[in-house]
Amino acid sequence: MKSSKGNITPLPDASQRTRALELLEARGLMRFKDFTAEGIAPETLARLVRAQDVERPARGLYQLPDVAAGAAHVLAEASALVPKGIVCLTSALQYHGITLQMPSAVWMAIDRTAWRPRTDYPPIRFVRFSGHALTDSIEQHRIEGIDVRITAPARTIVDCFRYRNKVGIDVAMEGLREGLRSRKATPDQLWDYARTTRSWSVIRPYLEATVASHDA
Repeated sequence: MKSSKGNITPLPDASQRTRALELLEARGLMRFKDFTAEGIAPETLARLVRAQDVERPARGLYQLPDVAAGAAHVLAEASALVPKGIVCLTSALQYHGITLQMPSAVWMAIDRTAWRPRTDYPPIRFVRFSGHALTDSIEQHRIEGIDVRITAPARTIVDCFRYRNKVGIDVAMEGLREGLRSRKATPDQLWDYARTTRSWSVIRPYLEATVASHDA
């Protein structure tokens, strides 16, 4: 509720506790500022954490205890901490279901000139993009109430070849094979983005060999 000056009017203490738990039940993961917008005071959150009714997996993030830390949940946590980041490379392959790899950290892209966030959990590995790479073929997904930006399947595969020294050529090849097999990426989509990023010469022999093996 807002006051006449436009500020949030805090709820009574008991109501704040109930509301906080209801919100977490509905959304799964919330940031500190989300609670403030609902009229829930920092003291209420602190009491809930001390009582172990609420967990704080990272600074400024809150969830109910014993939440299953699945892959999508971890992506939501990372995106809540780095709102302008883009989930990419192996983490994006996993989200799209075109790899069996389980990355030990969330791969996330940030602007080449941006300050590099410092996070303890979840572990995040940063790469830097610039120009069109920050906007082209980016999908936005809503995961546990958090907006998560993720590179599209075809773009992710091409990026893995571009960053093969970081993720490994085997990971890039698996993404290529599974992306084509599941039809989550087409040769034309791969060619289009590879041409845009001037990496067609890198992916071309692998793409032609994979397509030929599928047609055989």
